Amino acid sequence: MAQNRDMSVPASGDTGGGLFTVISVAVLVGTEVMGAALAAGWALAGLIELGPTLTYAMMAIFAAGGIALLVMFVRSALRVEFANRRR
Repeated sequence: MAQNRDMSVPASGDTGGGLFTVISVAVLVGTEVMGAALAAGWALAGLIELGPTLTYAMMAIFAAGGIALLVMFVRSALRVEFANRRR
């Protein structure tokens, strides 16, 4: 006969690891986003044959957008990671 076992996992109260995970993912995603943003600015400036100064300006504009996306991502990740710990 089958035995009735309680397979639920008790709450451990572990508070470590969440911040480390968010920082690690932020570094990974941030590298990708910034690389893509700088490459897009460089490619578009080269496509329309802007000079070197405007190319750097276009890269800076795209990098600012990449930073804004990264900030939104990290804020969302922190909100999700620590949502159940506010109680």
